[in-house]
Amino acid sequence: MKAIFNKEIQSFFNNPVGYLIIASFLLMNALLLWVFKGYSNVIYTGFANINAFFENSALLFVFLIPAITMKSFADEYSNGTIEILKTLPISHTKIIIGKFLGYLAIIAIALVPTFIFVYSTYQLGNPVGNIDLGSTFTSYIGLILVAATYIAIGIFSSIYTQNSITAFILSILINTVLYFGFSALESLSAASNFGWNSFGIPQHFESISRGVLDTTDLFYFLSITFLFLGITKLQLDND
Repeated sequence: MKAIFNKEIQSFFNNPVGYLIIASFLLMNALLLWVFKGYSNVIYTGFANINAFFENSALLFVFLIPAITMKSFADEYSNGTIEILKTLPISHTKIIIGKFLGYLAIIAIALVPTFIFVYSTYQLGNPVGNIDLGSTFTSYIGLILVAATYIAIGIFSSIYTQNSITAFILSILINTVLYFGFSALESLSAASNFGWNSFGIPQHFESISRGVLDTTDLFYFLSITFLFLGITKLQLDND
């Protein structure tokens, strides 16, 4: 499993596209926080908090993570290495977990430079340090949970379609439904009393971002993650 984990990280960082993806993520967040006018801009709004950064990141992950995971199994099939992978002396579960953890580590690495946003906002506070570090910490945990969910969906899409472009599109579609779809249903007058929001990512992510690690929110993200990883294993077993 460790070899699979290392392979995914090395493959990502051995390709200039990997650096471009991370750079795009960081640049877009920096522009939204410090340059573009709007509720995300710390200077423009006059409030020393980066709640908007976490909201923006969760939204950017809808498109960013499919770009990272789309080749996870699709390349194995197109290059003909899937049979070699399946004959390795490790279980299919460990193959999937190795890939999953590899991609999760890439997202964690991409988030490390964003600590500069926290430090900058910390220094801009009046007085200095006037920032809720507790909710900031849980917001990072929330981002990791969101990322884990999207990664599981991306890996599922890659093995199910066995084509990287199709996997990319399918991942975005599923992510979009989870992020926007249920909120849209909630806004419909006929369905507003059903509680559709509880099925969507934003409500659970926002709950964690407020500084509360509720078991309901943790169960939501973990259940979706394990569901798609489980379906991926069934697909790998049946191929």
